[in-house]
Amino acid sequence: MNKDTKIYIAGHRGMVGSAVWRTLEKKGYTNLIGRSSKELDLKNQEAVLDFYHIEKPEVVIDAAAKVGGILANNNFPYQFLMENMQIQNNLIDSALKSGIDKFIFLGSSCIYPKFAPQPLKEEYLLTDSLEPTNEWYAIAKITGVKACQAIRKQFQKDYVSLMPTNLYGTHDNFDLKSSHVLPAMIRKFHEAKNNNHSDVVLWGSGTPMREFLFVDDMAEAVVYALENKLPEYLYNIGTGEDLTIKELAETIQEVTGHQGTIVWDADKPDGTPRKLMDISKMHNLGWKHKVDLKQGIEKTYTWFLENIENFKEVKL
Repeated sequence: MNKDTKIYIAGHRGMVGSAVWRTLEKKGYTNLIGRSSKELDLKNQEAVLDFYHIEKPEVVIDAAAKVGGILANNNFPYQFLMENMQIQNNLIDSALKSGIDKFIFLGSSCIYPKFAPQPLKEEYLLTDSLEPTNEWYAIAKITGVKACQAIRKQFQKDYVSLMPTNLYGTHDNFDLKSSHVLPAMIRKFHEAKNNNHSDVVLWGSGTPMREFLFVDDMAEAVVYALENKLPEYLYNIGTGEDLTIKELAETIQEVTGHQGTIVWDADKPDGTPRKLMDISKMHNLGWKHKVDLKQGIEKTYTWFLENIENFKEVKL
């Protein structure tokens, strides 16, 4: 891999894609390309193939996806299934047809069965049923993993899938209608603090356990996969440590300075009881995360405050 290797980052304006872009730039990569959704509709097969033929990238990093939390997945199951499949199928198949030898596909830990043994190992994929609240997104991502595995098996190309745990960080989505748990909590606690430290109502019981990875650490894992030919088709990316949602809420409450009461709405769903990743495969290869959770939340909250003018369209 040379510093002038032409690398296309699909989804380069999203949280993960932008972090990958920044990390590559810091490491001296000079030939990065990206297209906004207005410039290139990844759901359009012909447009994606034409783009590859014109730009001729040597590597593709697929950080493009339709993403959201439990509420969004529940309300828009068809879009989460079909749009994600369209995006990744066009990117993967067109890369194969264009002779691109290296492809990094990014997914999510939700591909694993709801009640799989903990911590989640890569070999647990497709061994049991999924979490119903986000199975549409999970099924789409599983097809992407399997497509890359099939290309790797049949055509011997370096197509690899990285499955991160719950990601958070700068450039996250703080829209309360579609965001994941950590950024949603940051916004809720911040707005409650500014509303005379009013109560914060959170979904579920607070007992499920979750693992969180700062997005810059995810970007470092992507660069590791870029610069090395990984021996297997699927790798978990995470910290190997988890905590309860209640502990997460209390940490965010401390970071934001909220002094009110946390109220748990037990009528709302908890989701999967636990999702801890087994990251021994990546650790054995030499990659490890650097940012601990509280430090990452502090970085994220700082960025949120610096960009707060962009988040006023959604009110509590």
